[in-house]
Amino acid sequence: MILYNVTVSLDENIETDWLTWMKEDHIPKVMDTGMFVDRKIFRLLSHEQEGAITYAIQYFADSINHIHEYQEKHAEALQTEHTEKFKDKFVAFRTMLEHVD
Repeated sequence: MILYNVTVSLDENIETDWLTWMKEDHIPKVMDTGMFVDRKIFRLLSHEQEGAITYAIQYFADSINHIHEYQEKHAEALQTEHTEKFKDKFVAFRTMLEHVD
C-alpha cells in the first residue's frame, strides 16, 4: 500500500468553501481516475499558524505504479484547477509513503 499525501495550508477565511469544494468536486475527480482505492481527510491540530488552517488529504494506492500513472496522466490538470480556484490563498506539498507494517 502506498500513501500519496497532499498537505495544504490555506487562509482560514476560505476554509469552508475549500473543504466543500474538495469533498464535492476535487476529491471525487481524483478518485474517478481509478488510481486510488481509498482516501481520507485530516485537519492538522499541531503546528498551527495564525490565520492559516492545514489539512492532509491522503490517497491510498495499491502500487507506486498507480501513483506514477496518476501523476503522468491526471495530476497536472487537477492541480491547475485547484490553483486557479484558490490562487494565492494556499500552499501545498506532496509526499509518498510506503506502508511497511
